[in-house]
Amino acid sequence: MRYRISKKTGDRISEIGLGSAYMPETPLSEAIPALRRAYEGGINYYDLAAGDGKAFPMYGEAFADVRRNILYQIHFGADYSNGTYGWSLKLDTVRRSIEKQLKELRTDYIDYGFIHCQDELSDWDTYRKNGVYDFILKLKEQGIVRRIGLSSHTPAVIDRILDDADVDMLMFSINPAYDYGQGEYANGSADERAAVYRRCEKEGIGITVMKPFSGGQLLDARQSPFGRALTEYQCIRYALDRPGVLCVLPGARSLGEIEKLLAYEAQTEEALDYSVIGSFAPPQANGKCVYCNHCKPCPAGIDIGLVNKYYDLAQAGDTLAVEHYKTLEKSAADCIQCGHCDSRCPFSVRQSGRMREIRAFMDAR
Repeated sequence: MRYRISKKTGDRISEIGLGSAYMPETPLSEAIPALRRAYEGGINYYDLAAGDGKAFPMYGEAFADVRRNILYQIHFGADYSNGTYGWSLKLDTVRRSIEKQLKELRTDYIDYGFIHCQDELSDWDTYRKNGVYDFILKLKEQGIVRRIGLSSHTPAVIDRILDDADVDMLMFSINPAYDYGQGEYANGSADERAAVYRRCEKEGIGITVMKPFSGGQLLDARQSPFGRALTEYQCIRYALDRPGVLCVLPGARSLGEIEKLLAYEAQTEEALDYSVIGSFAPPQANGKCVYCNHCKPCPAGIDIGLVNKYYDLAQAGDTLAVEHYKTLEKSAADCIQCGHCDSRCPFSVRQSGRMREIRAFMDAR
């Protein structure tokens, strides 16, 4: 398992985490070994916006003895009073739900307490008016909540809340379909969504990824909005390549599915190559580098995707990106203008010209 370090919190977080939408469907006798295998395989980050309240005692039994080694993100607004998942902005309901979850998880603290499911600006207004946000802050003062998170599908709402609140982690829905305007949660334009990634990277706010497979649609050509299927591994790699992303949170319901997720780290670059999305991305995607690295290998040894990522971040005002760029062994200044990358880019990016542009920009910094 590979890990990424949160710039803002210093937490060491596994690239592959685990969502909890599906595991409650599994009998306890099968779920506990599956969860323990996830932990033993290196997964240390778990989202608990569960599909059913059965998840909490299940996780409590599986992880009580290793609680200090794992990180939970728990959602203030996810309500399980009727057994299955519900959403509430009422303070008393939220308080009772959190108390119940902590008891069943056999823990007395929350690693990341999330402002839950804020998709409209009115949600945020209600959340604060009802005192739910103040409740999270109070628990943070008491040490019960250690970090603050935010869950949303909407870039405009994310920007507003990041302006108003000190957020350490964002949970955002990321996959090629949503980024290119396809699917139920495809909120915001491609540029608006990219701006969220860059803002989080610049401000050190980590991103955990929900819905990496677009509810499974991207894995089935018959359901995919593009008429083409991707693999789980292509979708995971795509999400991990977005700026700011620390961890992808696919769901699983069996030991076999856990094993498949853990196998991500052993995949070849060919198996992870998601550049096929260039053949069905919309016209507005053309000419924009998505860091897919399909242009590799560069004859001059330049990591073209990484150079582009640092450039995009630097343009957004990330001074650290400039510093990171200047420590690269090979940079845009080493481009020999051979055109190899231009011929291979599935998004029709003229990388040779872009290397000249990047060199001039970075040399001026």
